Amino acid sequence: MAREESRVREKPEKEDAPLRSDAQRNRERILEAALAELTRSADTPLSVIAKKAGVGQGTFYRNFPSREALVLEVYRHEMRQVAESAALLLATREPDRALREWMDRLARFALAKAGLADAIRQATSGPGSPAKPGHNVVTEAAELLLRACEEAGSIRPGVTADDFYLAIAGLWQVDPDGDWQPRVTRLLDLVMDGLRAGARGG
Repeated sequence: MAREESRVREKPEKEDAPLRSDAQRNRERILEAALAELTRSADTPLSVIAKKAGVGQGTFYRNFPSREALVLEVYRHEMRQVAESAALLLATREPDRALREWMDRLARFALAKAGLADAIRQATSGPGSPAKPGHNVVTEAAELLLRACEEAGSIRPGVTADDFYLAIAGLWQVDPDGDWQPRVTRLLDLVMDGLRAGARGG
């Protein structure tokens, strides 16, 4: 596999420089394909991911010059998507509904992370490897939602992001290969009921 990737890198396809919007779409297609393929197998060849994304090898390596760069950007991209969705949900829903829907998105990220665990471990475990990205943006998103809910009187006061993550820790015990959605929905409904208990507006 290493020889295959080295050979591809030495003889990249000649491609026209894409327009900015085309380049962004290519990057997003690569990240989507990588998430799906690396979740299935951490050893998926990069050439397979490029083919699934519908991009040439030259385009692929201009965006992601190494497996490590791709794996970590998939992880960061998914984390950013979850974090950014918090403000979007708050703009269109009541705070408690925004929090509950965001919990579903967080659950999907947690299950994707479980599937990517081997790929992330490989990308960060070697000598001189980059560090695993931190979770600050997701923690800040949780705080944003919790404070909005507290101000609206829809959850009990004083709940911190640390409290919240301890309460949903069961997510990381769910088998991503099983029928996880009903179990996760029940768990998150129970957590949400607990957050609402003692709310000023309850």
